[in-house]
Amino acid sequence: MIDHNFPLVCLGASAGGVDAYIRLVRELRPDGCCAFVIVNHLRRSRTSLPQILGRATSMSVQLILNGMSVERNHVYVVPPNCELTLCDNAFHLVTISKPFGWPRVITAFLKSAAETWKGKPVAVILSGLDSDGADALRDIKAAGGVTFVQKRETAQYPDMPQSAIDTGYVDFELSPEEIAYELARIGSEKRGA
Repeated sequence: MIDHNFPLVCLGASAGGVDAYIRLVRELRPDGCCAFVIVNHLRRSRTSLPQILGRATSMSVQLILNGMSVERNHVYVVPPNCELTLCDNAFHLVTISKPFGWPRVITAFLKSAAETWKGKPVAVILSGLDSDGADALRDIKAAGGVTFVQKRETAQYPDMPQSAIDTGYVDFELSPEEIAYELARIGSEKRGA
């Protein structure tokens, strides 16, 4: 039986997110005992994030397929026009439920992780417009997880970080590089357990 009792880190962003993802991912330890899930706002355009982020880390970076099992020390990228949830420690993809207006793909995934993930769920809200992800931070905290936001002055678009801070459920406000350092610490706690 595969052990899924490790931190699952959701990195959520929209506008300005690629820069934040690169800055954070290139600082991650490849043996940090966490799994990383990139949840980005994409409608119908193809994503080149797996290739871009693959140049920033030695970890495996993969576009998520329906039913794919979650493994530690991997970076996963949600495909365009999809919402992502977890079922039996595997990814479940469905067509985006809100085809117009601001999507809620980060919120949907974080709520699913809070409900179903056996290890520690971790939310990281990075640069972006609107407030996706903010509504799920309370759930992450209730599940024993940790919440981060990108320091507003380092974000190209600080709306999503500010909306998250406004909930009162944010543990850390840091730069992407500082977030990577804290994620390594969380992973090392699991490694030492």
